[in-house]
Amino acid sequence: MGNQSKISIIVLNYNGLRFLKTCFDSLRMTTYPNVELIMVDNASEDESVAYVNKRYPEVKIIEAGGNIGYSAGNNLGIKHADSEFVLLLNNDVEVTPGWLEPIMEEFQSDESIAAVQPKIRHMINRDEFEYAGASGGFMDIYGFPFLRGRLFYTIEKDTGQYDDNKDLFWASGASIAIRKSVLDETGGLDDDFVHHMEEIDLCWRMLLMGYRLRVRTDSLIYHYAGGTIKPDSFMKVYWNHRNSVFMMIKNYSRKRLATVLPIRILLDYLVVIKAALTFDKEKITAVLEGHKWLIKQLPMMRKKRKKIQSMRKVDDNALDHLMFHRSIAIDYFLRHKLTFSDIWQ
Repeated sequence: MGNQSKISIIVLNYNGLRFLKTCFDSLRMTTYPNVELIMVDNASEDESVAYVNKRYPEVKIIEAGGNIGYSAGNNLGIKHADSEFVLLLNNDVEVTPGWLEPIMEEFQSDESIAAVQPKIRHMINRDEFEYAGASGGFMDIYGFPFLRGRLFYTIEKDTGQYDDNKDLFWASGASIAIRKSVLDETGGLDDDFVHHMEEIDLCWRMLLMGYRLRVRTDSLIYHYAGGTIKPDSFMKVYWNHRNSVFMMIKNYSRKRLATVLPIRILLDYLVVIKAALTFDKEKITAVLEGHKWLIKQLPMMRKKRKKIQSMRKVDDNALDHLMFHRSIAIDYFLRHKLTFSDIWQ
């Protein structure tokens, strides 16, 4: 790969007019020279498309024709990307001028690297990590994801404590650069996820195929977060509980799944019990609706699972160094281990 390999940046948008100036103005300042800009619009009802057409003529606009969600929207953009690499970027992001060079350098260092994310700080509290990406993602064996820089409700200030570039279990969908050839090999984002954790599912599949994922902390962006779906909303709880179990069923081996899935379901019902004690009917309903969907979709999940298990090149043990082998929820809420440094040795 040459130093100037082309990368397509795909910005997915739905009613995000208030974010687009910051996003595309910062992208215009990017110093990496070989970039294609694409905006996929999920049938916005604001003036997003007209605004970008007028202000940013260099951006290729793909109109989805409906609000088809994160996975299908980005997959549509990937189909239109004319490059060796794609980078999925949320619309509520501000990049820094030299952010792409370290990412492209990382790809050049090893052909087995399938995806790279930058360090992600919060756009408002700019010295803090951002809760959906921070300095790279990991997961406990029960399907609960966490980040270097954020565990549940604790968001750390960035003091350089996670500035080492390292292998990840997952890279953030707010800004994830991927080899297009690996996307073709693994099948891209799963449209059935619709929203949330679809990038973790994709990363898991890439790991099962023997690829590596990395964070480059000398690449920096800022993310507003929650620009499309609010962090504590019914839908956020629903998608997270539904989709984390969905990806476990798809990607774990039969032996590992039989061990961890019952415990994971029990943990979900502890969430329900806690919500009942605080009269949080919305959270109870969200978790139960997620489980209801999972039961209804068992035939679909079995079909997808069969395909993934036939493609895998490494066993679960090969990924154990990237997973936390206790419940992150129990460590956080009961043992009061509030930061990544507290739980990861």
